Formats: sequence, C-alpha cells, structure tokens
Amino acid sequence: MNPKLRLIAGVLAVVAAVLAVNPPDYWKLLGLGVPPIPGSIDLLHTAEVIPVPGALGPESLAFDPTGDGPYTGVADGRVLKWDRNDRRWTDFAVTTSQRKECVRPFAPEMEHVCGRPLGLKFDKKNGDLYIADAYLGLQVVGPAGGLASQVVREVEGQPLRFTNDMDIDEHKDVIYFTDSSTIFQRRQFMSSVLNGDRTGRLLKYDKSSKEVTVLLRGLAFANGVALSKDRSFVLVAETTTCRILRIWLDGPNAGNTDVFAELPGFPDNIRRNSNGEFWVALHAKSGFVSKFITSNTWVGKLMLKLPLGFKRLHSLLVGGKAHATAVKLSENGEVLQVLEDCEGKTIKFISELEEKDGELWIGFPSISNTNNRAAAAAVNLSNGHNFEVVPIVVGSSNSSNAASAVGPESFVFDALRSLYRSIGWPPNGISINTGGSISL
Repeated sequence: MNPKLRLIAGVLAVVAAVLAVNPPDYWKLLGLGVPPIPGSIDLLHTAEVIPVPGALGPESLAFDPTGDGPYTGVADGRVLKWDRNDRRWTDFAVTTSQRKECVRPFAPEMEHVCGRPLGLKFDKKNGDLYIADAYLGLQVVGPAGGLASQVVREVEGQPLRFTNDMDIDEHKDVIYFTDSSTIFQRRQFMSSVLNGDRTGRLLKYDKSSKEVTVLLRGLAFANGVALSKDRSFVLVAETTTCRILRIWLDGPNAGNTDVFAELPGFPDNIRRNSNGEFWVALHAKSGFVSKFITSNTWVGKLMLKLPLGFKRLHSLLVGGKAHATAVKLSENGEVLQVLEDCEGKTIKFISELEEKDGELWIGFPSISNTNNRAAAAAVNLSNGHNFEVVPIVVGSSNSSNAASAVGPESFVFDALRSLYRSIGWPPNGISINTGGSISL
C-alpha cells in the first residue's frame, strides 16, 4: 500500500477505535451522530412491550387468516404464537428435528443446526405458514404447527446461504423471497455489509411448477420483501445502500427495475397495510460514519481487521446511539410518516412493523446476548394520535433549506479534506465526494 494511504488508514483506524470505545460521548463531541429526520414523530416510546421469556430476537410478525397471533420466529429456531387470552407465548413450529442441543436462547454457532426463522407469511387461502429460515431455506408448516417441511433449499444447484424474507401472491400461487448473500450467512451479516457484498438476490417460487426464478441479482444485502396491493410490482429492501428497489411484474413497465425510495437508514423488513402503503423498519439511521464506511469498501474491510468486537463495529454503523425508526411510504414511494423512539427509551432496534386494527405491531430483536431482553411491541395508532399525513422529503437536493444548511457533517468533511491535503492526499485522479465516498 502507498505510504500516504497507510497513513490515512491509520488515522481512520484510530478514529474508529476512539469512537468505538465510548460512542455516545465522542459521537456528540465530534458531530458525527445520525442527523434528525425533519417531521418525525417521537411516538414509539409509548409502545406496550410484550416480553418473550426465554427467547431472543423476535424478527418477523404474522397474523393467521383468523386474526390470531402474532406469530414470531426467535433465535433458538422456534416459531412462537401469542395467545391473547392467556397473554403468553406458546410453541408453534420448528424448522428442524435436530434440536437436542438447541437449549440456549442465543447461540449463533448453533444456528445452522437449530435453524433461524426470519420472515414469516401466511397463505390466507389455506392457513399454511411459510418460513424464511436463514440457514434452512424456504419452509412451510400447516395450520396446526409442528415440524415445518422443506420448500426450497437450493437454487441453481447451490444451497441458499441466507434466506431472509418473503411475500406471497395468493392469486398466482407465487412466493417472492430474498437470499441476502451467496457468500455470508446470517451470523456474518456485519461482514457482508462491511465488505460491500453484492451477491444478494430476489427470487420467485412458483408453487404449481415448483420452479425458482432469479428476478434480481447483485443486491447489496437483499432484505425485506413486499408485494403491491394491485400486485403490479414487488419491493425489495437493499439494506447496505439504504434504499428500496421496485421490480415491475405487470403493465407497460413489466420486467423493469427502479429505485422506489431512498431512506435515511438501513431498511429491514417491509410490510404493506390495508391501504396499500408500506411500513419499513429501519435497523438504524445512517450518518456520516456509516455512509463513509459503506461508500468505501476498503474502509469496511479495514474495520474488520481492527481489534474491534461485533458490538463496537455495530456501534460504528448505527451512529453510537441506537433508537427505533419506522417509515411509512405511499404506494408511490413518498415518505408519509416517520415514527421514532428518539431517545431509545423503550425500543432500540426494530426489524418489522405490522399494522393491524389500528395498532402497529413491532418486531423488537436483540442484537447480541449482552441484552437478554426480547420483546414484541404494539403502538396504538388511533387512540389519541390523530396524525395529519404530510409527505416528508428526506435528503432531497431540491430543498431550499438543504442548499444553505451547514451542519456538523459539512464541518467534518472539510476537516477531512484539510487533513488529506496537509499530507498531499488524495493524489491526482482521486477525489472526495460530499457524500463521503472516494472516486478514483
């Protein structure tokens, strides 16, 4: 490596190490925290938290055709059902019979054995529950629960590496689902993001022919999936790039793909409500540091070589302070509402939002076994919260305020440029972009 590049790498390594040691203080001091979202509503701290005793990581939420539930998958490989009358969780299904050693709530080294249910979706015609198991592929279990059976385990002659989420077109008997990476598994998701992995795929499974078709390739951490109300398009979250892509299924644009929405954070699951709008759970908002890391893969790869554990690396990506953020999009991709727990009082990380009967049910997973609390949460959207739906433009270059605003990120970029110039870097042919990326 060029000596000057080594110096830059060293400076970045020191900054990363300092931020990771005591994130909350240093993020604020250096102005590197995630920026606020204009027009957001600090509501999610009012959520009713429903603990999941003896389990971690409730990821996806689904209600059966009769309205019972929700059902959720947890880190030890089980799918649980919420009994509203008794207010307790009961075992409903598992994705493998090899469960002799699946006794701990959180054991990443055993996930490939015990299974890890992520996306859940009911077929409303027959009550079957389809399960996207991160390690064991696409599975299905009947209305009575029990041991799920295999639907799709491999594609194009290779085992699915990281099955993530799905949606079902019950009219065409088709399931759209994601494989987040063909290289990394779920427990390596941080490596996938920091390496700039773009091997994610959106796939289609035809229940009649049992054929699997790859609809999109080269996705940067393919994640949540949602079909439009009229079934004319399907959405897929591309987590690393903080955007949602739309692939047209019918009409004059059939077969084309475009950007449906660019978001102020890392999208996880997407769920459509009865009005045809989409709720998107943001794993975390993005800020200067996360944009810089994800825009320059060499920086991410460097981070993985530093003596920083998972928790510190994750803290760098989420801006030092985790708090829940939910975004509601129109059927055209406009931002209608942003709901947050701005201080992270009740909810820090969320994976999914399911709107049902005036309530917003929230998947509330833990990120590591340092926090033995796992829960689902519910927010009442109609009781005392009469929101005016106003489109919120996030990060638009057309905003009159955006053109004149000089925030902490601008200051940091200027400081970095000054540092680079003082050591004679970047050399000719390399430029530093405003968004934090480096062009060669």
